[in-house]
Amino acid sequence: MAHVRLWNITKKYGDVTAVNRLNIEIEQGECFSMLGPSGCGKTTTLRMVAGFEDIDEGEISVGQKVFSSSAKKFYLPPEKRDFGMVFQAFAVWPHMNVFNNVAFPLQIRKMPKSEVLERTQRAIKYTGLGGCENTFPNELSGGQKQRIALARAIAINPTVMLLDEPLSNLDPKLREEMRFEIKDLQRKFGFTIIYVTHDQTEAMALSHRILVMDHGVVQQIDTPINIYKNPANKFVFSFIGLSNFLPVEIHDGAIYIEGAAESGPITRLIPPEIREKKMTLAIRPAEIDFVTDGGVCGMVRKMTYLGDVIDYRVMLGSVEVRVQKSRRKGIYREGEACMLKFNRFLWYGRES
Repeated sequence: MAHVRLWNITKKYGDVTAVNRLNIEIEQGECFSMLGPSGCGKTTTLRMVAGFEDIDEGEISVGQKVFSSSAKKFYLPPEKRDFGMVFQAFAVWPHMNVFNNVAFPLQIRKMPKSEVLERTQRAIKYTGLGGCENTFPNELSGGQKQRIALARAIAINPTVMLLDEPLSNLDPKLREEMRFEIKDLQRKFGFTIIYVTHDQTEAMALSHRILVMDHGVVQQIDTPINIYKNPANKFVFSFIGLSNFLPVEIHDGAIYIEGAAESGPITRLIPPEIREKKMTLAIRPAEIDFVTDGGVCGMVRKMTYLGDVIDYRVMLGSVEVRVQKSRRKGIYREGEACMLKFNRFLWYGRES
C-alpha cells in the first residue's frame, strides 16, 4: 500500500482550478518530486498535503490515517500531521542559536529534556552543524542556515518530509552539495520526501519518480530517465531538458526541414504511423551529430563555449537548430558550412 495517497484532489480559487483531480501514490522512503512551471499547482498541492490549505474535493491519507477528506468532511490541522517541512526561505529565528533553533519545535511539544537533547544533537550532527551549536544565524552562511531548517525538520522524526524549493536561495555550488546531503539524510533516516521545484536538474538528481504538472493537471508521472527519454507529450519534452522543435514536411519519400529541401533530407525512413504531410520533429541538441557526409547541409550561425561542451546554433535554410557537442569532437567556427545527422527524435502534429 502507498505511504502517501492523494485521491482525486481538486483545489479552486474562485473560477480558477489550481489543481484538477490529482491522483498520486507515493511509497515509503521514496523521493517524489513535483515539477512544473510557475503557477502549475505544485506548491498548492504541497500546501494541501501539509494542511496549510484544505482540499475542495478528494482525500489525502498517510499510511492508514486520513488527513483530509471532502466526503468525510474531515481536516487534520498541520500541527497534528507531524511532517518535517523545509521551505525556500531559511525560516530561522535570529535571536536563537543553532541548538535552540533546532530544539524549539521539540520544546513546544513538551518533550522530556533528555529526549530534546538527544534528538537535537543527532539532527545537528547529521546535518553537518556540529560545533555550531552556540552560533547565531547571522554568523552563518546561507547553506548553514538551510541546514538548520533541515535539522529542525529531522529532529521531530518525521515519516514524511515536505520540501518546497529549499535550495533556490543558494548559489549553484551549494545547491549541488545540498542535493547530495538531502539524499544522504533520506537514506539515514528513511523518511519519504515530497519535493517541489521548478529546477529540472534538482528533480532529476534527487528523485525516484517525478510528477510533471501544467495548469493543475498531471502530464506524466515516471522515473527521471523515462521522463527524459519517453516524454508523454510535447509539453513534457519541452519542459525536461533542452529541445528543438523543427517544422518538417514529407515529400518524395523523405522528410525535410520545411522550406529547406535543398539542404537534404533528415531521413528517408518514414514511420508508417505518420500520415500527415507536415509534422513537428522534436530532438535534443545532444542527439544531433556533425558529420562529413550524408547529413543535412547547414551553416554555423553562432557558437558558445560552455566548459567542456560547445553550444551551436546552426541554420538549416531559415530554421535554427541547437546542437551541443563536446569540444573534444572538434570545433566548428561561426560562418562555417557543416552537415548534421539527426539521431533519436520524436514526432508531434503541428497542433499538438
